[in-house]
Amino acid sequence: MRIALLLLIFLPALLHAQEADLDAIFENWDSTRAPGCAVAVSEGGEIIVDRAWGMADLEFGVPNTPRTIFEAGSVSKQFTAAAVVLLALDGEIDLEDDIRDYFPELPDYGEPIRIHHLLNHTSGLRDWGSVAAISGWGRSDRTHTHDHVVEIAARQTALNYPPGQAYSYTNTGYNLMAILVERVTGDSFADFSRVRIFEPLGLHDTHWRDDYRRIVPGRASAYSPSGNGFRINRPIEDVHGNGGLLTTVHDLLRWDEALRTASFHGPEFVELMERRGVLTDGRTIPYASGLFVDERRGVPYVSHTGATSGYRAFLGRYPDQELSVALLCNVTNANPGGLGNQVSDLFLGDLPEPEDPEPPTGIDLTEPVLEARAGLYHHAETGEPTRLNWTEGELRYGNQPLIPLSEREFAIGSGERRIVFDEATERTPFELLDGDHREGRFLPVEEAEPEDLTPYEGIYRSDDAETTLELRVNDEGELVAHRRPASQMTLSPIYPDAFQAGGLGLVRFHRDDSGAVTELSLRQARVHDLRFQRVADP
Repeated sequence: MRIALLLLIFLPALLHAQEADLDAIFENWDSTRAPGCAVAVSEGGEIIVDRAWGMADLEFGVPNTPRTIFEAGSVSKQFTAAAVVLLALDGEIDLEDDIRDYFPELPDYGEPIRIHHLLNHTSGLRDWGSVAAISGWGRSDRTHTHDHVVEIAARQTALNYPPGQAYSYTNTGYNLMAILVERVTGDSFADFSRVRIFEPLGLHDTHWRDDYRRIVPGRASAYSPSGNGFRINRPIEDVHGNGGLLTTVHDLLRWDEALRTASFHGPEFVELMERRGVLTDGRTIPYASGLFVDERRGVPYVSHTGATSGYRAFLGRYPDQELSVALLCNVTNANPGGLGNQVSDLFLGDLPEPEDPEPPTGIDLTEPVLEARAGLYHHAETGEPTRLNWTEGELRYGNQPLIPLSEREFAIGSGERRIVFDEATERTPFELLDGDHREGRFLPVEEAEPEDLTPYEGIYRSDDAETTLELRVNDEGELVAHRRPASQMTLSPIYPDAFQAGGLGLVRFHRDDSGAVTELSLRQARVHDLRFQRVADP
């Protein structure tokens, strides 16, 4: 009785202080002249806070509320995963199935891509949106449908890597799973989701944006900062499953509670949703089925963020604390992960911050020996450049000091990552290791020197991207890629035969035995080694 009385006295004051802190977190968007965010927080399944800031529609002066419908970006992926998991529990599919059983139009890459590879981004499939952007028709430039997704995926002649070998985030897998549901059930993905997930859970304000032109009462528009104001930035695509879920913070928490309590199809459903991916070398990754399953502040943490056009989203759960936070915003300058974690920290209490491990005790090496290691290197397979810097008497990898454990081996800060050089006292190739895992071999390379760039001129064609690049040297001596109708991208030299170009990524040229340039390859975060053949002179 006394404890209950104390709670009645102190809880309102505590919540009032937390709400004041919330106002401070969202003060940049607390305006009738700016978009903003909605937030809801639950403890033990009960919503204890729901707030909103800023405007849902700047043209008509409509404010955001906790009931406003936003688009959830990649937070949507867990709902697509749920649909596929339900089909697996129904016995309609097996997560070990080869996806070509359902998509015979996709190429045979020699090793099967399993459905579970799609769930945890280990398929090696290139991201279709990135390929479309390379062609000049990205997701904000043209209206794409699921037919475009399948068509782009079907013409890719290579994967980023063999299935299961690595993790790389790709929307392609989640769009294919939405289409898979349709091909297996004969129902639209939107209808299947409504009947099997949304209606049973009472998610009355949740549905898929399968027609971006449909009128959705209560939906917030989306914006990006522009000059002293904002411009509209809403999706113009019907593609969904990777994103495209229209929902509210209340519905997100209702869904999250079903996962927390296993009240929706029981523990087996939750286990499959939260089963983390395992790579072919045995390493477990934090990504599960549309969910990151990891730790934060020393406790278990299940979360995902989202971003589509001007919409931003976050859904995070701390199972041990029975705490969940849902965040939806309609402006690009809202960082969903950062804001979601700030809100979480207001309600997590006095969890001890994990102590940073002590840096290892290094040996003494002379400055000339250390400085000799500094310089530019590149990954032996991917060509990605990296640099060891000599700064203020310290050898550094990124912003981390390199601590010499021996003449050849260096710890990167206080973590488990290490660099091991081939030789003891020279600038030689090195292996980058994370614990026992080999992240790659890096080779020393010289900075690109001013040179005649005309050997790179030419017309290059990629059937994978269905586009042509014409490379020419301009009057300023710069190598410029021209793409129809009017794109021009300057290639900045990094090291011999390697350049960086905005919109293209890392560009590497390949030569034949005579030294003539015959093709170029592009590498981005979600597209690796996309080849363009040199087909003509400029």
